[in-house]
Amino acid sequence: MPIRHLFKSLLCLLMFVGALGSAQAADAEYVLGPGDIIRITVFQNPDLTTEARVSENGAITFPLVGNVDVGGLTVPAAESRIAEQLRSGGFVLQPQIGILPLQIRGNQVAVLGQVNRPGRYPLETFNMRLSDMLAMAGGIAATGADELVLIGVRKGKIERTQIDVPALFMKGDLAKDVIVSGGDVIYVHRAPTFYIYGEVNRPGAFRLERGMTVMQGLATGGGVTIRGTTRGMQIHRRAEDGKQQVIEPQLDQELAPNDVIFVKESLF
Repeated sequence: MPIRHLFKSLLCLLMFVGALGSAQAADAEYVLGPGDIIRITVFQNPDLTTEARVSENGAITFPLVGNVDVGGLTVPAAESRIAEQLRSGGFVLQPQIGILPLQIRGNQVAVLGQVNRPGRYPLETFNMRLSDMLAMAGGIAATGADELVLIGVRKGKIERTQIDVPALFMKGDLAKDVIVSGGDVIYVHRAPTFYIYGEVNRPGAFRLERGMTVMQGLATGGGVTIRGTTRGMQIHRRAEDGKQQVIEPQLDQELAPNDVIFVKESLF
């Protein structure tokens, strides 16, 4: 291939990658909020370099111009606003402003329910994902379910998304590891349980794992005692209409949340 053709192909590839990166950055543009700390620089005016904290009403104090409202603006929009005030005040003729977020505290995400450290956590970068927030909250507790609920506002509408956490990693379904936004709420419900009593070695309530069978449930309860029998074993289950059902299950039958297994005493 001639050198000029190779160079042209390489140039086109670089332009495509650059455009793709710009588009992705535009989609994930961070919005400044109260509590954020930013560094502002003015090209060829080092005396105007300022570190400022965005106040609760979304304003910062900048030399010469005083208060500037930047809350709710993206970084480029905030740069343009400061430049306009410097220009309109006659302080700098052609200001070139640069803003670098140092600490992003304004936008927070609430992580609630069965996590090890529930609370509100700041978005430290504009592209933090669901897994990042779970890690900050100490991960899902032993009592937590495999699925969680993410509630947030997208395009002016409240969206509720149910996410299978193990599938993110076990199946490589990383598309569900979504980027979170300020004001989002992540909720982890308590894991489903089942109950076992009667002639078992460890009666009580236990976590119901996915696909758990009656036999596995018996094993979790320590197995049947020497006086017990699996014959005539019963499962008490609440149907969708709220009525109580009594089932004589097979050992390979799958358990349902809140099932109650009763193991009878052997007559012989």
